[in-house]
Amino acid sequence: MSGSGRDTGGEAILVEGVHKRYGEKKALDGLDLRVARGTVHGVLGPNGAGKTTLVRVLSTLLRPDAGRVEVAGVDVRHSPDEVRRRIGLLGQHAALDEELSGRQNLEMFGRLYHLGARRARSRAEELLVRFGLADTGRKAVSRYSGGMRRRLDLAASLLTEPRVLFLDEPTTGLDPRGRTEVWSAVRSLVGQGTTVLLTTQYLEEADQLADRIAVVDRGRVVADGTADELKSRLGGDRLDVVLRAADRLDEVRALLPGAVVDEDRRLVSAPVADRMAALTETVRALRAAGIEAEDLAVRRPTLDEVFLHLTGDGDPAPSAERTGKGTTEEVAA
Repeated sequence: MSGSGRDTGGEAILVEGVHKRYGEKKALDGLDLRVARGTVHGVLGPNGAGKTTLVRVLSTLLRPDAGRVEVAGVDVRHSPDEVRRRIGLLGQHAALDEELSGRQNLEMFGRLYHLGARRARSRAEELLVRFGLADTGRKAVSRYSGGMRRRLDLAASLLTEPRVLFLDEPTTGLDPRGRTEVWSAVRSLVGQGTTVLLTTQYLEEADQLADRIAVVDRGRVVADGTADELKSRLGGDRLDVVLRAADRLDEVRALLPGAVVDEDRRLVSAPVADRMAALTETVRALRAAGIEAEDLAVRRPTLDEVFLHLTGDGDPAPSAERTGKGTTEEVAA
């Protein structure tokens, strides 16, 4: 590891009362955040919430107007050069030379990081093996799949063996296979002790990868906890009833206290306290009324619903099939 070696225990990132303005716009408004070492901490938020501004401050690309920021035990405002030696950053767009091979790209970046020719070659070889790219040989990056490119970009961000890695929407635009490849690589990194701060537009991604999740809105953290802790804020289980005929949705809503209706999906959703009793009673009530259900299930609130509830974007019950799209960043620097 760079610096004095890997730290154990404690916090990899400390943010206290951080402010950042762009003219009259408050991008960060007294934001607080703590990230434990060796974990993945997800950051979610709607457009303009402050996510990318936060990453830019943490990675020394922006200077905060006020507040305390420490990364890997180093003050960002007072010692930005030392912070840069301890971090890696993977942005939303790959920064690769399309005409060079993966090995040539890594060696080039290694030389730019002043690793020296021999060390750059050895690190390139290590990282190609680690990310399953060793067999790409002389193949130009222009012939890589989306997932391969992103894995190579991730490998490039690790050339200096950073203690803390910032991933700013790392899987945007990837297909499910490519996204899964990147997820596997991130899990491997954390298993070896790297701390990851992840901003993402895919709520499923945060649910899959993050040990804790911070929800940011209007420049502040409005909630922070595990996915289960955040989901518990919406209460208990929900009963979802999908009907074969949309013309009977209002009848089913009347049967279920607190229910809401999604007409497009022929769905009625209601909170329930006792999942088994609710299922049994609802089946009986539907049968007695002669209403045919296409599907009936009890589930926990989704992270999508938690996000919408916490950021004030709507009713916590599902109004459409949500993927988390529309939560990309942000205010221009």
